[in-house]
Amino acid sequence: MADDLSGFSMLELFRLEAEGQTGVLSAGVLAIEDLDKSPATVEAMMRAAHSLKGAARIVGLDPAVRVAHALEDVFVACGKGTLRIRGEHADLLLAAIDFLSGIATDDNATAADSPWGSKADAVAKSLESIALGSASTHAAVSQPPQTVAAAPEAAVPPPAPPLAATTAPTVAARVENPTPEDPPAGARLGEPSDRVVRVSAESLSRLVGLAGEALVETRQMRPFLEVLHQLRASQVDLCDAIAAVDDKLEEQSADSPTKIASAVATIRERADAMLASLVRHTDDFDGFARRNEDLSSRLHHEVITSRMRPLADGIRGFPRLVRDLARTLGKQIRFEVMGDQTGVDRDILDKLEAPLSHLIRNAIDHGIEDPATRVAAGKPEVGTILLEARHRAGMLHLRLSDDGRGIDVERLRAKAVARGLVADAVAGQLNELELLEFLFLPGFSTKDQVSEISGRGVGLDVVQSMVKGVGGSVRVATQLGGSTVFTLQLPITMSVIRALLVRIAGEPYAFPLTRIDHILPVPHDKIRTIEGRQYFDHDGTAIGLVQAAQVLELPGPPPADPMPVVVVSDRGQQFGMIVDAFLGERDLEVRPLDLRLGKVPDISSASLLENGDPVLIVDVEDLVRSIDNLLTGRRLSRVEFEQLAAETRPRKRILVVDDSITVRELERQLLHSRGYVVDVAVDGMDGWNAVRGTPYDLVVTDVDMPRMDGIGLVSLIKADPVRREIPVVIVSYKDREEDRLRGLDAGANRYLTKSSFHDETFLDTIVDLIGEPD
Repeated sequence: MADDLSGFSMLELFRLEAEGQTGVLSAGVLAIEDLDKSPATVEAMMRAAHSLKGAARIVGLDPAVRVAHALEDVFVACGKGTLRIRGEHADLLLAAIDFLSGIATDDNATAADSPWGSKADAVAKSLESIALGSASTHAAVSQPPQTVAAAPEAAVPPPAPPLAATTAPTVAARVENPTPEDPPAGARLGEPSDRVVRVSAESLSRLVGLAGEALVETRQMRPFLEVLHQLRASQVDLCDAIAAVDDKLEEQSADSPTKIASAVATIRERADAMLASLVRHTDDFDGFARRNEDLSSRLHHEVITSRMRPLADGIRGFPRLVRDLARTLGKQIRFEVMGDQTGVDRDILDKLEAPLSHLIRNAIDHGIEDPATRVAAGKPEVGTILLEARHRAGMLHLRLSDDGRGIDVERLRAKAVARGLVADAVAGQLNELELLEFLFLPGFSTKDQVSEISGRGVGLDVVQSMVKGVGGSVRVATQLGGSTVFTLQLPITMSVIRALLVRIAGEPYAFPLTRIDHILPVPHDKIRTIEGRQYFDHDGTAIGLVQAAQVLELPGPPPADPMPVVVVSDRGQQFGMIVDAFLGERDLEVRPLDLRLGKVPDISSASLLENGDPVLIVDVEDLVRSIDNLLTGRRLSRVEFEQLAAETRPRKRILVVDDSITVRELERQLLHSRGYVVDVAVDGMDGWNAVRGTPYDLVVTDVDMPRMDGIGLVSLIKADPVRREIPVVIVSYKDREEDRLRGLDAGANRYLTKSSFHDETFLDTIVDLIGEPD
């Protein structure tokens, strides 16, 4: 079957050809390094090189023609048995493949002054040395392993040394179910299984939207059909009533006027005829509605499927990445993929490369040990990185594991304390799962020195941000000295989500199932109140409880008993939301909100129900943040328009940080009565999150607090170039001179004792630093 590619220029066609064929060549080279020298593997590579040579000749890229021809000669010689390709040839072959990839993407490759010609000569010459069987004479066994430099930026490297079985770094790659673009050994190239049509991403997105609308519109026939069935039932009742009257008249025919009996009989005949017609048309419409809905569903499914791509399309470069980094670091690593044909939405697939690449770099650099260390630990010399993909419960599950040294959880605990992220006493109570969450904080690493290749933990916040951004989740598990496993759970497609429908304040809302921890009924007598906050116990965990209507600032009815509760979490914070009712699960077509609305708080997108009613899809990450703000008093109160008009300028805002609810409330009242706008935080970590999210004119903090003390909070504020000018007042029970000096050395502007509440010292200090409230 011919490809329908009439919309492409010849150069674009060559680029498409080069992308696919260089993938075949790279996979073949890596297979050779894995000692897979089967004739089918070599034949596939020979055909790829031949196809590239012909395509390059058509578009006039003579340098590419020369290199592709030299590659073809190598594989032809190998196929004839006159040349045996060895592992030490891999660097030269990969450099040639890089050359072809580079020249294909260079818009100026055909220019007269292009440097590709001279580089092609060097690459072709190195390949000719392989074809002549002389490449090994250029290799020095004592030469250290080198990283292949990608053309055209760097010159072609000299031949790499022979790969010794026990000392030289190696890499092997194994992929189950290779993609059509990267066929298995023996597959015939140039035989596509499907026609290819060029469609823009925007056009495809519009098609998805229209198919979704068609499906929704079709499903609106259901209530209309129900009305017809109700009408038919009413007609049946009417006919039965008329028949009863007619039967009565026949029983009393002697006393009944002939004209009345005749009229009733006529009405009965007409009613029966109308009923028969209504039944016939209702049945016809029922069949039409079912066929139309089935057709719309199949159309919608096919359009959604057209957005799906095999995972292999997004990970083509990973075997080469593992191979090159392993050689650079002197390690032996096998990269394996299981389930590479698993379908993924193209939007998600495009975003997966960066986070997966980072996790793989981490595993190579800091996870898998060098061969000598592995042997000493009783492990095989060759480490393994395994990427597994599968669909489960309507979700895409990616599992990236390595059999390296694992993560030292105790070192992680110490690092968190050293950085002031958690108090020592609290850190000792954290379990392994809670400690591993620190890895996802921005810039967090257990390494004292971070290499150029990676740093275990550095950048993992980017991984989590990407996963959360598409409505997924990421988990990490580790065994010291044994393994590290990252599990990513993602939606299969961003166009359709599986969601739980709930009713809040009389309106439907949707929670993506991937972001729900639990749903459960909670009786009133199971609620406990601590410091004004409500909790309930679930499997030994105290979960904070709030009303969903209150968080969304909606009027809601009193909660039922038992209360329907949706438990959600994000970045270690978990809350239970009381809703009006559970309405069941649905597959929802995701529709983005109008950009003119900006970011709607707590809402990510919208959809339509089967009856055409709109439903808002909750942004769980934003919602958790809103709940936290509400509980800690940082949610902005509603401002009346009259008050807003009366205010000539905003009042100054102060953050009070203290773990004692009594002291916290006392300070808040003192400052509020003076006219300041006051927010509160329960400890240093809570205060630091507040400072990063809200501009404050001043911060008042205690010293001794859980998770992060006041000294740590002051240090973070004063070290931040954006927030270092915020005045900080420490108010503590400690009145020793060394305590005062410790606070001032950290950067505090004033150090007061809590006895200052009994006179004007506290308020005078605030006014002295930032002036009056207005």
